[in-house]
Amino acid sequence: MTETKKSSKKTVIGVLILVVLIAVLGIVYAVFREKPTEGTKNITIEVVNKEQETSSYEVQTSAEYLRGAMEEAEGLTFAGTDSEFGLTVDTVNGETADYNTDGAYWAFYVNGEYCNYGVDSQPIADGDVFTIAYTVFTMEE
Repeated sequence: MTETKKSSKKTVIGVLILVVLIAVLGIVYAVFREKPTEGTKNITIEVVNKEQETSSYEVQTSAEYLRGAMEEAEGLTFAGTDSEFGLTVDTVNGETADYNTDGAYWAFYVNGEYCNYGVDSQPIADGDVFTIAYTVFTMEE
């Protein structure tokens, strides 16, 4: 067998292994990812602004994801940029966090833990407490 045929065979085998790995990872993600809860849920959304003042919103919703519940929360306003990755929130209740200016961003937590997903894909469940906190990133030396 020539070197070219050996090299081509190794390339084909490598590509096949990669395709199989991607398929397996996709299946694992689909099976084990967090799924939304259907039906009516009562949740709390807390907003902690730059001055560390907290506003709280009690929301009864049938939304499956956080963005839908945020849209239903009376008195809560937010804006951002939509992309193929979902909504990037940069303004909450009229206060803008500009990472490019001072490293500020809105951090999202569910039940005290950092959210694993964006607002468009973060599932909600009855009793969840979401915190949206104005946060400034600082590098520690």
